[in-house]
Amino acid sequence: MAAKPIYRVVFHQQGEIWELYAREIFQSELWGFIEVEEFVFEDGSKLVVDPSADRLRHTFDGVKRSYLPLNAIVRIDEVEREGPPRAVKSEGRVAEFPRGPMLPPKSER
Repeated sequence: MAAKPIYRVVFHQQGEIWELYAREIFQSELWGFIEVEEFVFEDGSKLVVDPSADRLRHTFDGVKRSYLPLNAIVRIDEVEREGPPRAVKSEGRVAEFPRGPMLPPKSER
């Protein structure tokens, strides 16, 4: 049986770029969101602990499913194995393309 794939999800969160690893990602029934489930974190019992990885581990401790807005996602990659989660300050000058409010298809209004 093939192992479940692991996905690296990179997204904007309050002035930072967060990089997390998860086993399940799919389009949400909530319009405009991606669902992320089964977060994967490295073993926290190492002697040297990265403070940003530890903060993300505690932030998502007990979270079963997270809904990420499509416009916050930078990229999603399928990877061979998980790495350390990261939260870094977003210092780039790349901004989200401005757009008006998204309306659901006419059939759903």
